[in-house]
Amino acid sequence: MKIFALPGNTVLARGISRHLDAELGIFTVHRFPDGESYVRLLCEVKEQQTVIVCTLFQPDDKILPLYYLTKLLKDSGAKSVTLIAPYLAYMRQDKVFNPGEAVTSNYFAALLSSFVDRLITIDPHLHRHGSMSELYAIPCKAIHAAPLVSDWIRQNVVNPIIIGPDSESEQWVSKVAAAAESPFLVLEKVRHSDHEVEVSKPAVAAYHGRTPVLVDDIISTAHTMIETVGHLHVSGMVAPVCIGVHPVFAGNAYDDLVVAGAAQVISCNTIQHPSNRIDVAGLLATAISE
Repeated sequence: MKIFALPGNTVLARGISRHLDAELGIFTVHRFPDGESYVRLLCEVKEQQTVIVCTLFQPDDKILPLYYLTKLLKDSGAKSVTLIAPYLAYMRQDKVFNPGEAVTSNYFAALLSSFVDRLITIDPHLHRHGSMSELYAIPCKAIHAAPLVSDWIRQNVVNPIIIGPDSESEQWVSKVAAAAESPFLVLEKVRHSDHEVEVSKPAVAAYHGRTPVLVDDIISTAHTMIETVGHLHVSGMVAPVCIGVHPVFAGNAYDDLVVAGAAQVISCNTIQHPSNRIDVAGLLATAISE
């Protein structure tokens, strides 16, 4: 097996390769002055299983190099190509909300399914689909970071109270809380636009003396967490720890969350970011070996 890391994924790919005792594939990719991508393979892959690590944060810049590398590996005799996309893009637009809209989750799934043999991802943002197989025509494995998040909370937070952002998160947050041996609350959220979110005030009167831990699968604009941090401050709680599986942090979201009063901002390394404290390499290596 050889593991290939597209730019921005080297640290995670090295971690996975160490867990599997697998070799890192050697290749080069860069852009010509006109913006076109150049890809060259510098190792042997004939009759080998190959794995590409490419988190699909800001996917439009990544999809063509990913496609070219996949095609090159297959043209060079690779037995199979597995894509590890710890963060999987284009999962939100999964139906027509307004007339004339593209259902991009379907289109993107069809595109990836056309050139990748199998897909492994972490906590994909499934809303109106029960499983990845409803979208993707290739074998998929969606693994969950909840046990790793629970372990981090148990080892680093004294007397926590876990807080989820909305009713959709309850099933996920309840598992994190159970494994962390902590009570939990789930808030009500109304999203008015991409940048305007209304969050209910957490009923924390019974939990003074505990450390609030806000947990979400994706931190994008961070508006939900920022508003919740404000509610907790007014309620007299200590500054919360904010944890996200996927640290998207659009624009100034990370700085805004810190300024709002978060004691710590912690994330998994599904997307490379300074907040990364929870390593998913072992989780992904297990999924590959299975």
